[in-house]
Amino acid sequence: MPSSSQPPASPPPDPRGERLTTSTVLSHVAVMLAVSAVLGVIVAGLAIPFAGVVGIGARNASEAISDLPEELDTGVLPQRTQILDRQGQVMATIYDQNRVEVSLSQISRTMVKAIVAIEDYRFYEHGALDLKGTLRAFLTNAANDGATVQGGSSITQQLVKQTLVTQATTDEERREATATDYARKLRELRYAIAMEEEHSKDWILERYLNIAYFGDGAYGIQAAAKHYFNVNARKLDLRQSAMLAGLVQSPDALDPTDNPDRALARRNVVLDRMAQLNVIPQERADRVKQRSLGLNVQPANNGCTSASAPFFCDYVLKYLMRDKSLGKTVAEREQLLKSGGLTIKTTLDQRFQDGADAAVQDTVSPQAQAIGGLAMVEPGTGEVRAVAQSRPMGRDKKAGQTFINYAVNQKYGAAKGFQGGSTFKAFVLAQAIEDGIPLSKSIFSPNPGTFQEEDYEDCDGEPYGYGQFTVPNSTTGSINANMYNGTRLSVNTFFLGLEKETGICEPFNLAKKMGLDLDNPTGDERGNGAERIPNFTLGTADVSPLEMAEAYATFAARGKHCDARPVTAIEDSKGNVLKKYKPTCTQVLQESTADAVNDILRGVIEGGFASAQNLGRDAGGKTGTTNNGNSVWFVGYTPTMATAAMIAGANQEGSPSSLIGVNIGSSTVYSASGTRLAAPIWGAAMRTALPHIDNADFVYPSGVQGAGVTAPAPPPRSSGGGGRDDDNDRGGRGGRGGGNGGGRGGR
Repeated sequence: MPSSSQPPASPPPDPRGERLTTSTVLSHVAVMLAVSAVLGVIVAGLAIPFAGVVGIGARNASEAISDLPEELDTGVLPQRTQILDRQGQVMATIYDQNRVEVSLSQISRTMVKAIVAIEDYRFYEHGALDLKGTLRAFLTNAANDGATVQGGSSITQQLVKQTLVTQATTDEERREATATDYARKLRELRYAIAMEEEHSKDWILERYLNIAYFGDGAYGIQAAAKHYFNVNARKLDLRQSAMLAGLVQSPDALDPTDNPDRALARRNVVLDRMAQLNVIPQERADRVKQRSLGLNVQPANNGCTSASAPFFCDYVLKYLMRDKSLGKTVAEREQLLKSGGLTIKTTLDQRFQDGADAAVQDTVSPQAQAIGGLAMVEPGTGEVRAVAQSRPMGRDKKAGQTFINYAVNQKYGAAKGFQGGSTFKAFVLAQAIEDGIPLSKSIFSPNPGTFQEEDYEDCDGEPYGYGQFTVPNSTTGSINANMYNGTRLSVNTFFLGLEKETGICEPFNLAKKMGLDLDNPTGDERGNGAERIPNFTLGTADVSPLEMAEAYATFAARGKHCDARPVTAIEDSKGNVLKKYKPTCTQVLQESTADAVNDILRGVIEGGFASAQNLGRDAGGKTGTTNNGNSVWFVGYTPTMATAAMIAGANQEGSPSSLIGVNIGSSTVYSASGTRLAAPIWGAAMRTALPHIDNADFVYPSGVQGAGVTAPAPPPRSSGGGGRDDDNDRGGRGGRGGGNGGGRGGR
């Protein structure tokens, strides 16, 4: 800066970017003190409590100012995040502060004039401190019996205060930002001077209108305009602008949704002030003052509870909270999601979601001692199109509400899942074909069958154990079965015989590769756990609809497994792409193996247990019913969409129980089966989706021994004229020394 003894011959350079010195700031204070002394004004409530300032020594003031940073880091304002469906429609908004930042050009000029008129009418004429305006405000307010009619602080000073309040993260910082002592006023003045030298007036006004709180949860002018009047900030008229401009003085006390009379009176004060300053004619102000507030209040939907797909929204947030690229810690990721002004583009198709919701909720009521769940996943991409369940999101347990997402994996929804039943037979089937076992291979399948644990090889090449267990068939007597009729009839003892050929390790690992979150907790020194057991093929492990839809989508995609994915991209508040979520896929089966599985599983729909759900196009699937009827399943797919539907017995806390005797809403369950209960849910959801998905055919299996076996299967065994039409996977978890006769369902 030029020396004081050698003043510049030309106009001084722009002070922006120059270092603010203590003397620069104190000069502002000195002017205030001098004028105040002349006028005899020493009043609390002006820009700085002058008496307090006078009471401190110059040296202490200098030290206090020197301790402050040179300028206030304004940073990025917290903004709300929007979650969009696949069609670009807003599914949900989440935020700590409901704010959408807009430029000054996107704000009505009438609104700009109104806020300047009532808060700082000389804003474009003065610097950081408007002493004239401050004194005028004092006199005006005093003439109104002390009521605050005009603001005493400049817009720049108000912006500084709002910024400090917004940035406060600790109780100490919040106390400092709202303190009533001279230190806060001095600090704000120091920052205001720096802000005026660093930024243009338009930038300051734009920032102020975006940071200001307008009451009822609305931060910034755009959110306020949409909340109170359902218009964008650029469309605000005089009546609306005057009301909003009046709110910033005391947003809570003047909240028009709680105190309409006070808000109306304050609006009229703004109109009169605009007329006094010749911003508008007095006649126009008088006309508008005769009108009501004209509110059109829109609900401030925050969070997943009010989303169009609440549990899909919840799944998206938990999915992103696990993404460390969005922040090193969970707290950092949560702050970004709630305050980053992001646009999260998801894979949700609301048409599919609506159909899924209707299919589940029309079958299972929220208050039932049962839970219905469904998930839809696109083969070849892993994009999740819908997740649905019978219990809505909320806190009212009597109404059946919950915050637990039963349709997704435990890491995303906190529910442990439910036993998958005979849907697991497909993993042993696929492994057997992968191992080269002919599809026509005949295995004698007794009813019941007694099996030796030593016949089942584990991952270390050693026998699983040396006990025995007995398993019955519920759909047929003793038969010679192959992969086609053994699958169509879901013959338990056939699959236990087939598992002797594959071992229990490889099907277990294949299921994990296809998307199942199997824990296999260590059970002994060899790593044998509660899930990797001979009865694995009977579906004793706990799974979710999302896992099963993801796994069966692998068959539809000809052996290519793609991780389930609810998000495609994230953009920042400016529309810049922060991250793209591309398909993560791996070929886990030979195409010919998947083709053979598809050819076999289509028999379940074309003439098998799920014939009533024939879609009129290529589709395959598998039913599942666990012991004691704790859960029933149907997992099915076309070449372009995979869907898993489930109903499980559970109390309001989600603890598993039998479905037998339970009134699920549409009916009382007397005989639990995947065919009767879960398959219709699947069919209803799929029929809604069919018009919106491509029609394609399965590839006929080639190079696979025994493909296309058409040997007739024996009819299901009848019992008293009303035999079962589905599998019932008895034998449960089966451990060393024999099966335990069932096993519980998961939470």
